[in-house]
Amino acid sequence: MKNLGFYNGKIDELENMQVPMLDRACYFGDGVYDASYANNHTIFALQDHLNRFYNSARLLNIKIPYEKEELQDLLISLVKKVDSPTQFVYWQVSRGTGIRNHIYSDDMVGNLWVMITPKALTDPNKEMSVVTMEDTRFFHNNIKAINLIPAVMYSTDAHNHGYDECILHRGKDRVTECAHSNVSILKDGVFITAPCDEYILPGIARKHLLEACRALNIHYEEKVYSLQELLDADEIIVSSSTHICKRVNKINNKPCGGKDLNTFKKLQDYVFNEFYDYTNANRID
Repeated sequence: MKNLGFYNGKIDELENMQVPMLDRACYFGDGVYDASYANNHTIFALQDHLNRFYNSARLLNIKIPYEKEELQDLLISLVKKVDSPTQFVYWQVSRGTGIRNHIYSDDMVGNLWVMITPKALTDPNKEMSVVTMEDTRFFHNNIKAINLIPAVMYSTDAHNHGYDECILHRGKDRVTECAHSNVSILKDGVFITAPCDEYILPGIARKHLLEACRALNIHYEEKVYSLQELLDADEIIVSSSTHICKRVNKINNKPCGGKDLNTFKKLQDYVFNEFYDYTNANRID
């Protein structure tokens, strides 16, 4: 298949798929999701993504219609049906199906969606230009919910002004994350990243960067840092499933970073080698 859609057991190419209008995802954005790359038909860090997916569903009292091991096996089987060995694998569960009503019944069972599309890995050596914006989202950003209107607005605004991403902050004292990535900094040889609380998503790429710090004996801190600390950082690092570890070279149209390329490269090499080892494929960058 060139791509794949799955909805509650039905499988077809995405262009042929349909979902019912009464799915609560359609009128409330009532659901959670997760996503990862598959390389060599192998989904990277699948257990990490499934753990976060089930935790997000638990926080919203959404009942996933599969046990975790069942969903793992399903996703592994689905990626093998798509021709391209390099894929973007997205899955979500909505709360369920019913006439529009803010109040949901406690016995409602979720609907599982899966979308798999061919997608080449992004070039890790392509540096990023970013812009800073005020973070006006709600206070449940640790839940990977499918209601992503703020992220859509931030991302589109940044793109239309020629930026690759936008870094969000609440006032000047707290940098949170990007529109669809985590952001961390290097300062004086220390890797600094925001703590996992209600303001940020606990990113899987972020988790693996912390593991890389431990393996490489690079000191790290999970702490709040300010907008000024971001601007003064030796390096700014954007990380996500699609941007595993990328360096920012321009922020608000001004050059930044470039002061600790050695530490950045160590981290980037570690997480990319881990990715290719996990998927049993040769590096192509």
